[in-house]
Amino acid sequence: MAKKRIAVIGAGISGLGAIKCCLDEDLEPTCFERSDDIGGLWKFQKTPLEKMSSIYKSVTINTSKEMMCFSDFPAPDDFPNYMHNCKLMDYLRMYAKHFNLLSYIRFKTNVRSVRKHPDFEVSGQWDVVVETNGKQESLIFDGILVCSGHHTDPHLPLKSFPGIEKFEGCYFHSREYKSPEDYIGKRIIVVGIGNSGVDIAVELGRVAKQVFLSTRRGSWILHRVWSNGYPMDSLFFTRFHSFLQKILTTAAINKYLEKTLNSRFNHAHYGLQPQHRPLSQHPTISDDLPNHIISGRVQVKPNVKEFTETDAVFDDGTVEENIDVVIFATGYSFSFPFLEDLIAVTDNEVSLYKLMFPPDLEKPTLAVIGLIQPLGIILPIAELQSRWAVRVFKGLSKLPSMKTMKVDIAQRKKAMEKRYVKTARHTIQVDHIEYMDEIATLVGVKPNLLLLFLSNPKLALEVFFGPCTPYQYRLRGPGKWDGARRAILTQRERIIKPLKTRITSENSHSTSGISWIKMAPVGLVFLAAGLAYFRCIYQGKRK
Repeated sequence: MAKKRIAVIGAGISGLGAIKCCLDEDLEPTCFERSDDIGGLWKFQKTPLEKMSSIYKSVTINTSKEMMCFSDFPAPDDFPNYMHNCKLMDYLRMYAKHFNLLSYIRFKTNVRSVRKHPDFEVSGQWDVVVETNGKQESLIFDGILVCSGHHTDPHLPLKSFPGIEKFEGCYFHSREYKSPEDYIGKRIIVVGIGNSGVDIAVELGRVAKQVFLSTRRGSWILHRVWSNGYPMDSLFFTRFHSFLQKILTTAAINKYLEKTLNSRFNHAHYGLQPQHRPLSQHPTISDDLPNHIISGRVQVKPNVKEFTETDAVFDDGTVEENIDVVIFATGYSFSFPFLEDLIAVTDNEVSLYKLMFPPDLEKPTLAVIGLIQPLGIILPIAELQSRWAVRVFKGLSKLPSMKTMKVDIAQRKKAMEKRYVKTARHTIQVDHIEYMDEIATLVGVKPNLLLLFLSNPKLALEVFFGPCTPYQYRLRGPGKWDGARRAILTQRERIIKPLKTRITSENSHSTSGISWIKMAPVGLVFLAAGLAYFRCIYQGKRK
């Protein structure tokens, strides 16, 4: 039987993982990439293509290498924990070369349309029109993996800022910002307090005359460097913490997070205190913002009420005069023009089962990969999504009925509306471990903690108390990787190695390993209490 042909749209981090997953399941992928290189968002381009995501030259990732790597390909141990975009591109090239992915990519090729084949109800096939160097070509595929990302259309809400049309200075979306050289000595307003807005404000604060950071709601600020100098996500995203979230109230968790974040600097004193709690909005990550605020290089301001020819008037009545530049770091919206009416997008909302599958297709042969905004890390989630999608394409995993899928979609939407501040940013939110486990269960690769504790206690402790790294989803089931166990047990060594560029007399009591080991008995008590609690509930239901 001929291999099923799968079209992968986009060769960014999601697309590369999708190609590899197709090959793992003996499918035949063809990836179409508009640009001349892999990497998508993470490939710095001074002049990016239209409707293509873009970064500024100094971008460093906000997720650490052990948490954001592909599940069967750890980043080199000498790579920094938080990689500059150039270093991340090096890693992606190593991955592509190791698994021979480049031979499956057609560069400088636009996907113009994806339509159901005339016999779609029977075959599930797709007619795909692509264009290369002005020449169009029609192809037939058995499945489609859409990996085009959700940073495609810059959101520039100029109607929300009266007077901007008469402002005599320069204004643009943060997508167009590349480096600080052109802004030396300027008075600048950055609108928006997401990661890009804060990064740009901090970078410009080093060269500008004055930077004003304008925010409607404020934000809780996390920092990359967490307890004992370890990467924040490697300590925050653990199964132990995920377990505590399930047995503690949301109010208790929020109170703990607020106390922790305010212990670094008081958010109210720095003008950043939001009205919402930490778990109600996607957090902002910045190590440098408080330093720039306390030194006066960045001033936090409320929302801009209106602009005049040269000034900005804020909601609190204050006025900043002689503004030279306004940068709108107001996020992105997403769309799928090549899919025409197959997936409707309304106010950044889509109806997709598990944020992947359109529920009303006669055959489940199209999936969207990476259309998520996790409290966590996109890359391993997108990879796991692809692992599930290709098994659905092969018929090895079945989707539920249309009715069941639509109920699931409605429940997810209701849960997001209940938890998050209502903005276009909070329509595709997921919790990292919870969502990974949800998809992993469908694939059959979720770690079995009970069996691990019985068969390999050392590994089980690391899986439960240590960082929830992608390798955990290669311990068992389809796609099992023999190197997963070793990768998990040596992950802390890879975290530490790039930091130890100078030999010191190491204090044995300073290692994170010991502190985590001390945590284990406490954690086991919580675990036992939780299991007893759920057992009582279960027995009560049986009665």
